[in-house]
Amino acid sequence: MTTTPTPTPTPPEETTVTDEHGPLTGPLHDGRYAVTAIAPFGVAIQAPEPGAHVRDLAIDPLRALVREHGVLLLRGFDTFGTPEKLSAYCERWGEPSVWPFGTVLELVEKERPEDHIFDSSYMPMHWDGMYREQIPEFQIFQCVHAPGAGNGGETTFSDTAAVLRNTDPAIVEQWSRVTGTYQRKMEFYDSVTVSPLVTTHPHSGTPVIRYNEPTATDDAGFVNHPDLRFTGLPEEDIAEAHRTLRAALYDPAHLYAHSWHTGDLVVTDNYSLLHGRNAFTSGAPRHLRRVQVLGTPALDNPGLVR
Repeated sequence: MTTTPTPTPTPPEETTVTDEHGPLTGPLHDGRYAVTAIAPFGVAIQAPEPGAHVRDLAIDPLRALVREHGVLLLRGFDTFGTPEKLSAYCERWGEPSVWPFGTVLELVEKERPEDHIFDSSYMPMHWDGMYREQIPEFQIFQCVHAPGAGNGGETTFSDTAAVLRNTDPAIVEQWSRVTGTYQRKMEFYDSVTVSPLVTTHPHSGTPVIRYNEPTATDDAGFVNHPDLRFTGLPEEDIAEAHRTLRAALYDPAHLYAHSWHTGDLVVTDNYSLLHGRNAFTSGAPRHLRRVQVLGTPALDNPGLVR
């Protein structure tokens, strides 16, 4: 579910917004910028006037907002006309993760995709960097062109810390006994990683979930299934763990599905969230650019086997 952010009056030095959980804090040293809540989690800042540019916003308070609320939406701002300019901006957030293609991934449907990243199908929940040597702290997405109303393609985010807080401790204990072994081969890597389902945030120590949601093995339309194996419980209990975990991840209290508007810039906390994608109409003009930004210091992938 997506809410359209509406600017509200703000004090000159610090913006405070209150939702059902209490105050949302985030110092922005310019009273023109209003921080508004997104349901069920995250915050948004609407451009105060036409022509305002995202680069005019100081990075430190934005970084604090992402770490506190998981998702930050900047809407209505002028953004970046080229991948190079987006990458240069992302360097202000930290060190961009470098891939064989560079730092900017063009997320756009391909005519003959060899992987579901470039298809119009849904994408299961996962965390970025799970198959690489370092795990990025932030994901920065720029919407070059929205898919259009009614065409789907929302990027989905699940707040795993909230999932663990709000779930029966007996069920969490069951999840905590499960370890996932994930193997995936695609154009940019051929890797295996091993991770417990329940682990901790590398900065705060808060319990979080690291999980690559399985796809249906008989889903013939899904391009390039990963090889996933889960151990630690009897087979029937593993199946129940998948069922309860998926129900919790997709519970409306924990799931934010972002409907893209052209020009949106979204920054997310990859250490605490899982994310995926809703399917979209094939041929719809959905075009995102994504940059991954490493933490300081960079987080070496604790589960990478090869």
